This record gives sequence, C-alpha cells and structure tokens, in this order.
Amino acid sequence: MNAWLTLLLAGVFEVGYALSVGGSQGFTHLSWSLVAAVFFLLTLWALSRALRTIDVSIGYAVWAGIGAVGAALLGPVFFAETLTLAKAGWLAVIIAGVVWLKLADKA
Repeated sequence: MNAWLTLLLAGVFEVGYALSVGGSQGFTHLSWSLVAAVFFLLTLWALSRALRTIDVSIGYAVWAGIGAVGAALLGPVFFAETLTLAKAGWLAVIIAGVVWLKLADKA
C-alpha cells in the first residue's frame, strides 16, 4: 500500500509539473520554469520509488492518468482553459480505468 501512496504522490507532482510547464510558456518565464524543474525531479523520484513494487505498465498508466486528469481539472483554475461536458466524461473514463488498474493489482 505504501507504494500506491507514493504513486499517488508522484501523480500529484506530475500535475504540478504539467501546470507549471504550461505557466512557463515554453520556459520563457523563469519562476514557472524553476517550479517546473522542481516538480519534474519530484515526480520522477516518487515514480521511481513506487515502481520498485508496482509493475511498470500499471504504475506508469496510473501516474499518467492522475497527471492527465489533474491537469485537465486544474487547467481552468489557473489558465484560460475550458472543461466541457465531453471532456469531463472522458476524464471519468480515465479515472475509472485507474481505479480498475488498482483493483486488478491486488495479490
């Protein structure tokens, strides 16, 4: 279970990385770029820790799913992005897939 919490943390760091890369506008804003670099290192560190126990195929899919959903949900909060009903529906599919992957990993 500790590996799954670490993977969740890696996903949170991935969201931070994605949002800060967006804010950096192609790494032209120094403060956003530095934040992106920190989140990048944190997400790779946490992901690598989680993948000691969790299969790479499952761990990577969950990590990417958390990052995609988190960035899509928080993009409209931080940037001039939209979240349509169709996007929300497909995000729900990603969330369901992540949950099913976790359930499939039970020993």
